[in-house]
Amino acid sequence: MWHFAQTVLGIIFRHPVTGTSIIPILPDGRIVLVRRRDNGKWALPGGMVNWGEDVRTTIYRELEEETGLHITKVCRLVGVYSSPERDGRVHSICLVIEVEADGMMQIKDPMEVSDVQAFEPKSIPIGRLSHDHDRQLQDYFEGHTVVA
Repeated sequence: MWHFAQTVLGIIFRHPVTGTSIIPILPDGRIVLVRRRDNGKWALPGGMVNWGEDVRTTIYRELEEETGLHITKVCRLVGVYSSPERDGRVHSICLVIEVEADGMMQIKDPMEVSDVQAFEPKSIPIGRLSHDHDRQLQDYFEGHTVVA
């Protein structure tokens, strides 16, 4: 039994976790970002895939929790980002997905998010975003689909 427990713990703690970043586009073309409570930086909404949950369910849940918005259309996979350095907390594989969204912006998870705001693409503070969201957005703006 101990060998089985060690194997399971090794699988859980020695393998990356799966997460998402969402690029929510409002009907007027603005992109919604959230201000993270842990580091005070602007970031794309998103989060970890829960056990028993698929990625589609995760992006719908995370967008609503962090911004109050609803997905009206899943547009495209922007990329898969897997560098061990992309998130200082844990090695994660992040699936970045563009969506169209609408609704009223409001924070529903104040433990993680301190602000939510829509930005014109040219006014996004590139170079000062959390994690590797600068790269994710630059790849998106350049029309790339990335595996990194």
